[in-house]
Amino acid sequence: MKNKKAALKDYIMIALGCILVAIALHFFYFPANLAAGGISGLAIILEELLPFISKANYVLVLNIVFFIIGFIFLGGKFGAKTIFASFFMAGVLEVLHLTVGDVALTKDIFLNTFYGTLLAAVGMVMVFNYGGSTGGTDIIAKILNKYFHSDLGKSLLVVDFVITLGGFMVFGPEVGLYSLLSVLINGNLIDRLMDGTKTAKEIMIISKEHDAIRKFILQKLDRSCTLLKGYGGYTKADTEVVYVVLNRRDYISLRQFIREVDPRAFVSVNEVREVLGEGYQDISVL
Repeated sequence: MKNKKAALKDYIMIALGCILVAIALHFFYFPANLAAGGISGLAIILEELLPFISKANYVLVLNIVFFIIGFIFLGGKFGAKTIFASFFMAGVLEVLHLTVGDVALTKDIFLNTFYGTLLAAVGMVMVFNYGGSTGGTDIIAKILNKYFHSDLGKSLLVVDFVITLGGFMVFGPEVGLYSLLSVLINGNLIDRLMDGTKTAKEIMIISKEHDAIRKFILQKLDRSCTLLKGYGGYTKADTEVVYVVLNRRDYISLRQFIREVDPRAFVSVNEVREVLGEGYQDISVL
């Protein structure tokens, strides 16, 4: 039952992320013709060259085409969440196209780039964090990775760059440059947002008041910690080293407590990018 609830939560969060990405595309990217890589960028270019169907329908058709290519070259090893995210987002785009129509909230290309990139990055982080992927050009990048042994991230960047270059040729240098700017900012923003949701403080404490610090962590912060046996290189005395991983807020509370009970304590703090296990992200559902 717990696994079913967790899976349901994953799909709900992926769906919400897809809705944010679809809003970014429909209200900001599409009106400004920002072909900022990916399936959406390709759809924008194709509609300009072959205006027979809408951008939303191009997204759906291209997803189908890329999944077929993926089945041929990659063996069809796609997760259910990736398939769900790809076609759910295409469905949301079609609903927006049929109900709202082609509406531009602003004609300012900078505002379209800024808000579109921001919304798309937040939505994609939600999709990625819950095990999904928007598919599309990711499949081409995986094919390049498989057959040419290129780095996956670099392969994806190459694919997006080629699409952006197409937008540059079709829509002109100004739109092309804004599209390229969106690609660069989007990738960096996604990395930073994903790191921000998983980072924590790794803390090692050497103090004569290690027992009081241990009790504070257990009782006040409701966290666990590990005691390591240490040996002073200068004092040549045995000591206890407290090892703990905390979020930023709890770390500030612990730092204040240490300052009060032992101002001479030695505290080492590192930023960790991801924490898995008890009290954090469950490693079994990854």
